[in-house]
Amino acid sequence: MRLEKDRNSRVAAVESVWYHDGRPILKFAGIDSISQAEEWEGADILVPGIERVRPGEGEYTHADLIGCRVLRNDTEDQVGVVRGIEEYGASVLLDVEPAGGGELLVPFAREICREIDIKRKLIRVWLPPGL
Repeated sequence: MRLEKDRNSRVAAVESVWYHDGRPILKFAGIDSISQAEEWEGADILVPGIERVRPGEGEYTHADLIGCRVLRNDTEDQVGVVRGIEEYGASVLLDVEPAGGGELLVPFAREICREIDIKRKLIRVWLPPGL
């Protein structure tokens, strides 16, 4: 696995894991002080595909969802493309870039995202009025 932040990159091996306020804290080999760890705060952790845990039935990784076309209801009207995932606590939001630009946050909920086809990179949504 690798750590990447800005233009910095390094090989990383997880030495230990513990939880603080329900969030995992990773201790990487060779990063032995708080000041060394702070240099990597916010870094991306890149794991080769063959080492990743595959999600269970009805579960998706961020990588699965990013890049999916979002279509409205059972039409071919494209809402936009998923460009990111936002997690602020209770609900996960799809950060969708509409064709005309801007931003649309769509709740990633079964009532709204009723069809998810990762192989076709497609999410069909039933949006509530006003969204």
